[in-house]
Amino acid sequence: MFDALKGDKVLWGILGLLAIFSFLPVFSASSNLVYVVGKGTPWGYLIKHFVILSIGFILLFSVHKIPSYYFRGISIMMLPIVVLLLIYTATQGTVIAGANASRWIRIPIIGLSFQTSTLAAVVLMTYSATYLSKLEEIRPTFKSSLLRFWLPVFIVVMLIFPSNLSTAALLFSMVLMLSFIAGYPMRYLMTIIGAGITAVLLFFLLVKAFPGVFPNRIDTWMNRIENFRTGQSTDGNYQVARAKTAIVSGKIFGLGAGKSRMKNFLPQSSSDFIYAIIVEEFGLIGGVGLILLYLLLLYRILVISHKTTSVFGKLAVMGLGIPIVFQAFINIGVALQVLPVTGQNLPMISSGGTSAWMTCIAIGIILSISVQKEVMVPPDDKNNPLNVLSETL
Repeated sequence: MFDALKGDKVLWGILGLLAIFSFLPVFSASSNLVYVVGKGTPWGYLIKHFVILSIGFILLFSVHKIPSYYFRGISIMMLPIVVLLLIYTATQGTVIAGANASRWIRIPIIGLSFQTSTLAAVVLMTYSATYLSKLEEIRPTFKSSLLRFWLPVFIVVMLIFPSNLSTAALLFSMVLMLSFIAGYPMRYLMTIIGAGITAVLLFFLLVKAFPGVFPNRIDTWMNRIENFRTGQSTDGNYQVARAKTAIVSGKIFGLGAGKSRMKNFLPQSSSDFIYAIIVEEFGLIGGVGLILLYLLLLYRILVISHKTTSVFGKLAVMGLGIPIVFQAFINIGVALQVLPVTGQNLPMISSGGTSAWMTCIAIGIILSISVQKEVMVPPDDKNNPLNVLSETL
């Protein structure tokens, strides 16, 4: 069985530990949904989490078997599909308390909701690695890179932005980071940053000038920032206050698995604020241990990137791996009130299917890259349509 698992074994181990550990806090925190909200049973949520992770690891295993050089062509082919999915998601018009909540599309056949922005993030980071890996060969002008690279980036980010600021900001930041690492000209990069800031300011001004024209989340964002700054007792701070109480209650060794008290008062105890429940039940030791596990994940990502000999492999590993770790620390920072409430979950720990599946796909690509010492197109595979597509870019 272990022979079938190719690639970095430490990375396999880290992901396995995160998945196994996740069952305890998810099972414990789901009682909030059962006894407070009145939905389902704890065992039902546990089985659902097991099914989600099982599908995730099937995706992980399948993706890591694909030769890594295929992902360049796949990302180019998937990009227009992702844009269409984001447009479709944005046109759903889902509004909660007057705020834009169009983040998910429902799949009628299986009755599940799918968050398209997570798929967009994986595709866009792989596409970015594909384009940026050719910088030394093509020496692009600002105009050519604007059309082939930055235009798709801006389209994807701006489609996500109105309903999910934190994901859009994280995604755009990661693309900028990857561009800097790849050696994209700094003067061009500063122009792009300026254009991004201008676009955001223009969006804010249009919404303020024409309120009610289309749903947005500006008021929600402003309230969260203001709550974070002032510490006023509002809905956002209600969650943070309960999270901090849970963390303080855990002390050094915690109350024990399943013995959290605050899970019944914390609305997002199984998703956005699951870290607080983990610290309450497993104490400082459990909280620090989980942070160290994510730091080990970051270390292995850097090691794999360093060992990979192709530019595409190095960029893809960092572009897909580092956002996972960043997302984890954003979630932890929100629970500790170091950051404003963002809605980012804890990768491979929080309940929820789309995030876990996309994390598994991203790790699968990283493992596929780690399998091969040289991520190059074999001479007998030059005519493959996916490789022709990536060469055209």
